[in-house]
Amino acid sequence: MGGRRENGELSESGATPRTRRWSDGRDPRCAGPDDHDDTECPLILGTRGARRAGTVALTAGAVLVAGPLVVPAQAAAGPSGVAAKGAFLLDSGPNKALWGKSADTKRQMASTTKIMTAAVVLTTKGVDLNRKVTVKKAYRDYVAKNGASTADLKTGDKLTVRQLLYGMMLPSGCDAAYALADTYGSGSTTAARTKSFISKMNKKAADLGMKNTKFDSFDGISKAGKNQSTPRDLAKLARHAMANSTFKTVVKAPKTVQKATNGRTYTWYNTNTLLGSYKGVVGIKTGTGTKAGPCLVFAATRDKRTVVGVVLNSSKRYPDATKMLDWAFKQKKASKVTLRRLPQDAQRD
Repeated sequence: MGGRRENGELSESGATPRTRRWSDGRDPRCAGPDDHDDTECPLILGTRGARRAGTVALTAGAVLVAGPLVVPAQAAAGPSGVAAKGAFLLDSGPNKALWGKSADTKRQMASTTKIMTAAVVLTTKGVDLNRKVTVKKAYRDYVAKNGASTADLKTGDKLTVRQLLYGMMLPSGCDAAYALADTYGSGSTTAARTKSFISKMNKKAADLGMKNTKFDSFDGISKAGKNQSTPRDLAKLARHAMANSTFKTVVKAPKTVQKATNGRTYTWYNTNTLLGSYKGVVGIKTGTGTKAGPCLVFAATRDKRTVVGVVLNSSKRYPDATKMLDWAFKQKKASKVTLRRLPQDAQRD
């Protein structure tokens, strides 16, 4: 089925999105032409991909076909036809690079930023996942001001840190991200605490060897446009995050129902529709922005082998991920994938 047009784009779910802005809060109608850097990683391939023009938006519920498989002589070169401007594949177990395309080119990463937000929270010394956090009006005001994706947290409700992680990672709630940054940052004001938290994000990036990454945001909304990373760096981050059992449990959930202490029920759906659609996918996070374009950090496990992948600025992020995973798992036949449908009122990212 075809998706409905929203702001000049086809919705990936085939349903009218709840918000008509990208998750970084910008209006997609303001998007300008991007560069067309199609260079494949010289460290791995030593080749330069052909320039490709045009964009095709994807409809969720539509069938994805990864395309014809390459012949054995071409297989070593990596998956063919990946539209993303930047991409990377990592064999998580041995921490081995499998393939890349512009793997070290810095790009905005939109809401995939929230992987680091979660990682900082979960590796905080003595973190109490059952700690209760009161939702502030400022969190809701922030989402409204930026037109950002939201967990629709209600002022005054109390949720645990664990619940806020679900609210941030599944519906890509910028309000939940704000709550976590405010809770785990240091300082006497909200501004000081969120600034402190972002510093912790950058410290962790340095510790992980993410040499080409800089965070200026706790959720991907970057006013200065300096919230940037690379496919290789994001794969490092994803591998690190997936080693945490709580993170892994959260991001592999297609849906969750959580209750605040006052009994209010929150139902959140995972914006990553590859989850539950492609065999073995266990996460991780979507992201979309005017400058960043559609992004996806993903992971799949088969026969106890986990592959982590990243696509940045791709008009075909799910077909790209499918092609990449087919290639990584040496699948003999191209996958035919029907994307999981999101309810009409669910968040999109």
